[in-house]
Amino acid sequence: MRMILAAAIVLMPHLALAAGSDDSQPPTPTETTTKCEKGTVWDEKTKACIKAEDQSLNDDQRFGAVRELAYAGRYDEATAVLAAMREGETSRVMTYRGFLLRQTGHVEAGIAAYERAIALDPANNLARSYYGQLLVQMDELALAGDQLTQIRAHGGSGTWAETALATAIETGVTYTF
Repeated sequence: MRMILAAAIVLMPHLALAAGSDDSQPPTPTETTTKCEKGTVWDEKTKACIKAEDQSLNDDQRFGAVRELAYAGRYDEATAVLAAMREGETSRVMTYRGFLLRQTGHVEAGIAAYERAIALDPANNLARSYYGQLLVQMDELALAGDQLTQIRAHGGSGTWAETALATAIETGVTYTF
């Protein structure tokens, strides 16, 4: 059943709204999306585009680039930068892996990544929100409601994660980055 619903999602149009790591504002475009070639990200220290794997970048810089590239709809590039992160299979990496898999039509793998993110950190309200929004797209509103309840139980009342998921459940509109 989940496979049929997952396949249906790939065919559904997605509505874009501004979202982020718990920030209601979209990322500000930087040279990563306005100047750098594919496979490189902007390094503020050197004022140059460098390979995402470069040792001079830290994972927070890479993560910012992932978010910016995802917002720009450049999911394959965001996936490559995410793969360059050195922190391993952390909850935040798995959250964005789930998101990027979902956006590129790999819904089942996205579900697995969200579930892994939540297993690593049950209080990862962003993972719960994105997962819940995917469940909304799958018309699994009761399961999405369960994620909303968990967000609130983990101190997420009043956050972007709660608001985005509550809005998605109410309206069917989900975030695409």
